[in-house]
Amino acid sequence: MTAVEVNIRIATEADIVTARQTAREIALQAGLAGSNVALVATAVSELARNIVQYAHSGSIAVQLIERDGKRGIEVIAHDEGPGIADLEMAMQDGYSTGGGLGLGLPGTRRMMDEFELDSHLGAGTTVTAVKWVPLTPVR
Repeated sequence: MTAVEVNIRIATEADIVTARQTAREIALQAGLAGSNVALVATAVSELARNIVQYAHSGSIAVQLIERDGKRGIEVIAHDEGPGIADLEMAMQDGYSTGGGLGLGLPGTRRMMDEFELDSHLGAGTTVTAVKWVPLTPVR
């Protein structure tokens, strides 16, 4: 597998579209298909939207990974914004400080196979999420 990593600066609505399209392309390169590609693209879109809305700027790194004989796509969204005051509340469906539906972070967690959230008040937030290529059944 050829190493692929793309870093996208996130500051505008157009950057959200670029991040989504890039994630989609890399997900296909990783071997994901159909709804899994859509899940990765949607998760990246949600993370990028959070950066624009709450931190105003940040970055998303999307890369192909291999671990324990598995292949997948890793997404790291990072900003140096205000941070999240209550991580437990932020991960509950319906909770929003920005007037949205409150589905972004918990929805992203459900869409991806692995999800890690690290946030510190005044120092920013980093979300790391992974989607693995499903193993094909042995016949």
